[in-house]
Amino acid sequence: MELDLRDRVVVVTGAGRGIGATIAERFAAEGAWVAALDLAFPAEPDAAAERLTRFVCDVTDPDSVQAAVDAVVGRFGTVDVLVNNAGINVEGLVTDLTWDRWRAAFDVNVGGTFLMSRAVAPVMQHAGRGRILNAASFAAIVPSVGSAAYAASKAAVVQLTRVLASELGPWGITVNAYAPGMVPTAMNGFAEMEPAAQDRLLDTLSLRRWETPDDVANVLIFLASDASAYVTGTLVDVSGGKLATQIPARAYGR
Repeated sequence: MELDLRDRVVVVTGAGRGIGATIAERFAAEGAWVAALDLAFPAEPDAAAERLTRFVCDVTDPDSVQAAVDAVVGRFGTVDVLVNNAGINVEGLVTDLTWDRWRAAFDVNVGGTFLMSRAVAPVMQHAGRGRILNAASFAAIVPSVGSAAYAASKAAVVQLTRVLASELGPWGITVNAYAPGMVPTAMNGFAEMEPAAQDRLLDTLSLRRWETPDDVANVLIFLASDASAYVTGTLVDVSGGKLATQIPARAYGR
């Protein structure tokens, strides 16, 4: 089965670095025309990335979002796939969280997903097809202490996904969420932890290795393709079987 994404127009938010940058590059490698959106971009794009165009966008600002979507449509004519990757991690016990930090988590993680989806929906409705893919998190399935703002915002993304799936279904638009697990990034510092701390985290995984951005991108490429045409309104767990059983490390003899 070939997942043919040639000449599809794909918008990826939070694509300036990290997982988002990898997602954007992978879609471009699949032959899609990619619009990479972010507040800023740290370096000049690779000269080989001729199918990737950068657009400055603040996903928490309705005017900025609409201007970016208008620019993308003006450049490429449509939007076939939207990947709502942009997000922030806000940590802290409930008793320590400030209102501003709580709101920031929801403004970016939920508000950005809402604003981008609202902006591209008419374009996809006009085309009679489309894919919207929303970044949730394993924290939306099993939260951890100190993750109230992040987990609650990502759980809200899951419910928004389900509503959008039904509201946009009549136009052949599918909407799904995906839940990555433990991808080492500058934001979480997993790979820089002491070995014992890394072991404790890896022991929660059925596939006992760190997740890579490519692991996430592989799932998104499938969900963006015609092969996933009857998959909508769901949350895809891309966590390597995190806590699939109570103590998965037992299978590794630990």
